[in-house]
Amino acid sequence: MTKPQTTFALLACGGRGNVVANWILLHSDQAKLVALADPNPEKRDLIGDRHGIPADLRFDSWQSLLAKPKLADAVMNTTMDSLHAASALAAIERGYHLMLEKPMATTLAECIAIDAAARKHNAIVSICHSLRYHIVYREVKRMIASGAIGEVMTIDQLEAVDPVHQAHSFVRGNWANTARSTFMLMGKSCHDVDILVYLIGKDVSRVSSFGRLSHFTKVNQPKGAPHRCTDGCPVEPSCPYSSLKMYVDGPWGNPIGLEHWSKDQKLQFVKTSKYGLCVYDTDNDVVDHQVVNFEFEGGATGTFTMTAFAKGGRQLRVHGTHGEIHADIDQRKIRLRTFWDPQKDQHIDLPEETGGHGGGDDNVLNSFLAAIRSNDESKILTGSETSLKTHAATFAAEMSRVQGRTVSMSELLPSI
Repeated sequence: MTKPQTTFALLACGGRGNVVANWILLHSDQAKLVALADPNPEKRDLIGDRHGIPADLRFDSWQSLLAKPKLADAVMNTTMDSLHAASALAAIERGYHLMLEKPMATTLAECIAIDAAARKHNAIVSICHSLRYHIVYREVKRMIASGAIGEVMTIDQLEAVDPVHQAHSFVRGNWANTARSTFMLMGKSCHDVDILVYLIGKDVSRVSSFGRLSHFTKVNQPKGAPHRCTDGCPVEPSCPYSSLKMYVDGPWGNPIGLEHWSKDQKLQFVKTSKYGLCVYDTDNDVVDHQVVNFEFEGGATGTFTMTAFAKGGRQLRVHGTHGEIHADIDQRKIRLRTFWDPQKDQHIDLPEETGGHGGGDDNVLNSFLAAIRSNDESKILTGSETSLKTHAATFAAEMSRVQGRTVSMSELLPSI
């Protein structure tokens, strides 16, 4: 007998909400979107029409959706970071299973509350740490577990955010200001911290971190540059961050819903929205470069570097007692080098998988669906308890950066 479709309600219909909605369509034999919420009627109707959702199940807020009796088996929560805690807790308490975009929440107390609620209500909660599901990290994890490089001593990851991406998301965009969203390491890189912990397989014991906002500041604004790129900026033709280049003539409007707009509409958009501001004259305050140092239980060490000033995505190095692994994540290439037996050295090219983050996005959703349909939480890699620990390490890193000291994890989670 065929098992009924698993039903979902979607909270927020922005970029990530569209990813989730499209995935549900591709898995319509097992999954169905039955309700959604978003304050923007155009976004609501774009997804609602595509999925045939009745008008009375299209809500103008997550609060109004979750105020109703339970409408689905699970909630897909793709709200903005600052809304994660309240909406996640409401969904769990209403009896839903939950897929929650990272970050889990923007304060440690909220993360602890979500984990406690998941335990109390026996909810399957999957935090969307897509890197754990990426084909390259899966293979690196397998190689480490096989003993190919002996015992891991150090691990290092670089996230090259890309300067134009930084300008879009973290200077002009929704994650530019800590008070409106969260700090940079949480908003962009909590899953980088998570993946290092996952690969090492041990909890973090101590953290130190350094970083600051250095480049995208008023002091670096070119002479004569106005508040907006469209107000006759003398350096606009040569500026890599020109809003005309990025949003009118380039592809950066696509993630914010401009892909079907005319050129005139896009021009009007940059003349009036935050995306038309000079990148050296906004209210951004998140760092544009940061390094984090980790000590893990048992003595292994690790580093993570986030920088706006590099291209090429993520690079990973793992050093063990018998060998080392170098991985180019975006290129899906792994090099294994052994110290005493060159015959065991390997160069591995991995296939491309469907979906964002190298297939990680689809795999997160696939595992969540499988967990719900089998009522088996072990099918997900990052439940609330696991994610709480790696979020706590991320909070510890920011505490260290701000306070200028090494932070022990026991200060944040005494049970660790």
